[in-house]
Amino acid sequence: MTRLELPHRIFGTLVLDLCFPCQGIWFDQYESVQINPGGIIDLFKLIHAHRSDPRQPHPAILRCPRCRDKLFAGLDVVRSGRFTYHRCLQNHGRFTSFAQFMIEKGFVRQLAPAEITALAARIGTFHCTGCGAPIDIRTQASCNNCGSPISILDPEAVEKALADYQQKESKRTRLDPETLADSILAIEKQRRQQSAPHAGALVGDLFLSGIELVSDLFP
Repeated sequence: MTRLELPHRIFGTLVLDLCFPCQGIWFDQYESVQINPGGIIDLFKLIHAHRSDPRQPHPAILRCPRCRDKLFAGLDVVRSGRFTYHRCLQNHGRFTSFAQFMIEKGFVRQLAPAEITALAARIGTFHCTGCGAPIDIRTQASCNNCGSPISILDPEAVEKALADYQQKESKRTRLDPETLADSILAIEKQRRQQSAPHAGALVGDLFLSGIELVSDLFP
């Protein structure tokens, strides 16, 4: 894992452990709510910088890096929707994927049925933002592997989160579902041409593709 020092919301700093290949963060107890707003934005920028890193699937059993006990799945609800994580029963902390952390912090919104229908007309199968498993948006409303709902990171959700964290106006940009689908397909087509010209039609992670659409909101 990569260690990242961020400012504490009250005083001093805290250190997070990030794994870019598995796109996850280990939080010691309460660290997730102790990052100050500037630190959350810095973390978002870092995720953007590593958006194209090779990705590996999560193991069937996740273990606590402190005591090596099995981690157990948890679920919580915030304004932007449900987010999942895996926690240590010995209260050492929790493992959260990048996408689930962004749901927790309000950068991601979960799609309404009408929006899923609009995306399904353009996009067939993509990778789950939670575990990386394939999701056929035409037949699935959530991931069959981990249960994560279909979520996107779009400019409006990011703008609202930035308004909360930065307390100032951000550039207003909104994409309707059809325009969002076209943008994601364009990003994925360009990425495949550069890295895997003969790859199939599988669309990448909607969360990671969405990061590229909103990166211009950050200086």
